[in-house]
Amino acid sequence: MLLVALTRTLATLISLVMRTIWLNGEWLPETEAKVSIFDRGLLFSQSVYEVVPVLDGRLANYPYHMARLERSLKLAGIADVADWRAVFEQAVARNGLVEGRVYLQVTGGVAADRDFLSPISAPQPTRIVFTQEARLVDNSQAETGLKIILRPDMRWQVRAAKTTQLLYAVLVKEEARAAGVDDAWLIEGGVITEGSSANAHIIDARGVLVSHPVDHGVLPGVTRICVLEIAREMGLAVEERPFTPDELFAAREAFLSAAGSLVMPVVEVDGRAIGDGQPGAVTRAIRDAYIARLTA
Repeated sequence: MLLVALTRTLATLISLVMRTIWLNGEWLPETEAKVSIFDRGLLFSQSVYEVVPVLDGRLANYPYHMARLERSLKLAGIADVADWRAVFEQAVARNGLVEGRVYLQVTGGVAADRDFLSPISAPQPTRIVFTQEARLVDNSQAETGLKIILRPDMRWQVRAAKTTQLLYAVLVKEEARAAGVDDAWLIEGGVITEGSSANAHIIDARGVLVSHPVDHGVLPGVTRICVLEIAREMGLAVEERPFTPDELFAAREAFLSAAGSLVMPVVEVDGRAIGDGQPGAVTRAIRDAYIARLTA
């Protein structure tokens, strides 16, 4: 435990001094990493990203994240291939990251001028990798649960790609903070789609885990894949279907899943308690099993 504590302290000191960023094959201090104003990610949001959790200095669920990155790049019209594992592992080592995230962004690259159409000879993608320190396992909100609000889902329709077109997510997160809660879940066509940056799940009145199916309406979350696998291994019935706000309010438990927060209980929605208003036993069991899987 002392060694872990000392390693965390060292990592914190390193991150406070300055992070090392990987930009287009070059390692740079974060203050020296620059991107052109003609980058298509800036001008058109032609840009995708991935976030890979890091626990005990190791990449978690790496193959799943790379599979999703490949799908996102294809949907965004960006051609790119790289040995990201080597880059990510170097980023973790160079920044002394013990627990947190590695963030990757790939854009449509830099053109000579602003034009909706990419040049016939497509520019090289702009590629950025950096690390973020975060407490993923020892998170106090896992003990208290999250309070959220419901809001209309006003995002664009290509949600299956993990693109950086996140304006509405930014706006709704700001709205949640102003309301004194932790986050928002989104509604479209009378059903919950997902959270502002996480997949949404309930344990319904029958004890069944219900999760919106992976289609254009939600992001195919890597953590969601593992959550459903774990639930089935635990003997839980799982239904991949949309659920309504009424089902949410009648549920025994609710929780969200995301690479950046793992599995987090939701205990209040629009001021109404979910279940008994405390993190549920099934949610706790799934979170513990997921952390055990990542740290095995």
